[in-house]
Amino acid sequence: MVADAEGAMAALTASPRHGEWIDVPLDGGDSVRCWIVFPERSDRAPVVIVIHEIMGLSDWIRAVADGLAAEGAIAIAPDLLSGKGPAGGGSESFAGDQVRSAIRGLDPSEVIARLDAARAYAQALPAAGTASVCMGFCWGGRTTFAYATAQPDLDGALVYYGTAPSEETLSSIACPVLGFYGGDDARVTSTVAGTTTAMQSKGKDYTPHIFAGAGHGFLRQQQARDGANLEAADKAWAESIRFLRGIR
Repeated sequence: MVADAEGAMAALTASPRHGEWIDVPLDGGDSVRCWIVFPERSDRAPVVIVIHEIMGLSDWIRAVADGLAAEGAIAIAPDLLSGKGPAGGGSESFAGDQVRSAIRGLDPSEVIARLDAARAYAQALPAAGTASVCMGFCWGGRTTFAYATAQPDLDGALVYYGTAPSEETLSSIACPVLGFYGGDDARVTSTVAGTTTAMQSKGKDYTPHIFAGAGHGFLRQQQARDGANLEAADKAWAESIRFLRGIR
């Protein structure tokens, strides 16, 4: 099971896996800062692109990447605010809620380009296999769903409590999409029925999981809601890993 937000730093400190910061070059001379973690295995590994929440690239997202590596994946988490902050910084350079405003202001096409760069970098590594999956949370969940419409070579999209993009874009999705939602997160979960209908009408593979009593952000906040978030986190994480093992 992956760590929650409170246990993220302890999990990172205790991890035996190799994790490091890298700068992935972009067209035009810029770069995107990424946290990448490698599994301990003798064969090639699938790649998982981890998309952060609206709070930016946090220690918890780095712990999620480490948790994926513990399950055998090469996990790369790009900071989509790289170079957007004060003095050219990233997520860490924003004060308070300014990070949320900065993420809301990102150009969607630039986000896709940065995700493509991170994916290409990881897949070119000697230790990487051919499969790639995207996983994201909240804003990152919505971005994961949108990325599936833009990147036809993805092997899967794992959407944690994120809404779908516009219906007219769904036809371009070429991979299975799994959704994980809190039953008490009506802002997001109320859209699932419509998304299911739209995906089915286009012949797309979409499997939503709704966890009764769980709220928004249940994987990050596992101790909230009298055990409902923890139960949802356990089930969602297990299903995510089952899917990843199935594509190897």
